[in-house]
Amino acid sequence: MDPKERKKSSRKSKKSSGIRKGRFKAGMDPLFEKFNSSISFDRRLFREDIRGSIAHVKMLGRQGIIPHNEARTIEEGLKQVLADIAGGKVQLRDDLEDIHVNIEEALKSKVGEVAGKLHTARSRNDQVVLDLRLYVKAQVDLVREALLKLMKSLVDKASEEIDLIMPGYTHLQRAQPVRPAHHLMAYSEMARRDWERFTDAVDRLDQMPLGSAALAGTTFPIDRESVATDLGFSTVSANSMDAVSDRDFVVEFLFNCAMVMMHLSRLAEELILWSTEEFGFCTLPDEFCSGSSIMPQKKNPDACELIRGKTGRVYGDLTALLTTMKGLPLAYNKDLQEDKEPLFDAVDTVLGSVGIMGELIPGIRFHKESMLTAASDQALAATDLADSLARQGVPFREAHSRIGAIIRGSGAESGKGVEKETLPGPEDMVEARSHKGGTARKAVKEHIRATRRFLAAKRK
Repeated sequence: MDPKERKKSSRKSKKSSGIRKGRFKAGMDPLFEKFNSSISFDRRLFREDIRGSIAHVKMLGRQGIIPHNEARTIEEGLKQVLADIAGGKVQLRDDLEDIHVNIEEALKSKVGEVAGKLHTARSRNDQVVLDLRLYVKAQVDLVREALLKLMKSLVDKASEEIDLIMPGYTHLQRAQPVRPAHHLMAYSEMARRDWERFTDAVDRLDQMPLGSAALAGTTFPIDRESVATDLGFSTVSANSMDAVSDRDFVVEFLFNCAMVMMHLSRLAEELILWSTEEFGFCTLPDEFCSGSSIMPQKKNPDACELIRGKTGRVYGDLTALLTTMKGLPLAYNKDLQEDKEPLFDAVDTVLGSVGIMGELIPGIRFHKESMLTAASDQALAATDLADSLARQGVPFREAHSRIGAIIRGSGAESGKGVEKETLPGPEDMVEARSHKGGTARKAVKEHIRATRRFLAAKRK
């Protein structure tokens, strides 16, 4: 056979079948069939899909849309399909396009042709967005729990290291002495805001879209509110066209994930710096580091570097979906199939990264003497000296100028030339900032106590 003919023959369309029967004479081109299929990734939604289908068919029976006994048969069949997929007894078929058709075919093998009545009064358009909302709701809970564990690790480490002092930095230049506990608690605040962002998003996420059908609703006498109650939603969507085309809740979830990763990346970068020989402020736990294939002395902070690196992919997930959504007319378009892979990738990356950081932090060993030596740089007393002049009535800008001139004349790195007896020590400078939010021991301990109260309240 001629190679061209062989290629043409291998791509010959099959006879139309399944949901294409009726409208289409020919089956899909094999290349397009593979291109069109989403089962390779949306199989992850099988639990949500079956849960939604059970709630839907129970409503169909209650409303008399299908006979009650048939609704019960379908419900029991769906439960069997769920157990089979979860137990690995059913192999999902790539030729069936997506998870919805796969489950319907598996149901048909259990209960026969009555399985076809499950799709009464719904479309895959409202079915898939229901699955996504159920999935995202579950992931929000997992991410929030992971963030609380991260906060606990930070709080515990801050409490453990409350007496240590190190330089604080601006522009990556030594600025003023602080407690590393205060520094760690800054990241606890970031994690708390992340937790609050996910919590705030729940109100917009908590809308049940089933009943919107393809875009215009359905002619059947459905009871949307009862389905919402069965599925744990607080309300139903207000507009059928918006419901099937809305992915704002996925975009918002991805944005929140990007924020989490940005905060983790900042912490990872600081741990990488602090653990270098040049800083010498800490040693990272061996369990989260790796060695070199050629240099025996190396201990590389790979966990932190991977978190820093994976931040970019979550940013990419957010950008990908925003770009997909930017030009879509109402209502459903196949472009929306591209919502799942960024979502799944972000979920896996964020849960993995938060979990790793939460496990890494307890094993950090801080080096008291190295940090204190760096914090004892006399130049770090400049602000306190300017404050002292200001308390004597010198306008602060003039005081700032005087101290700056002394530092300039003596060398910015050493602070020499200032009367030694006038210099406050690192402990004095830290303790002078005793107001709420400051780095004094009392203020940091109060921050730790307040955060522990927050964690206790949220974990009940």
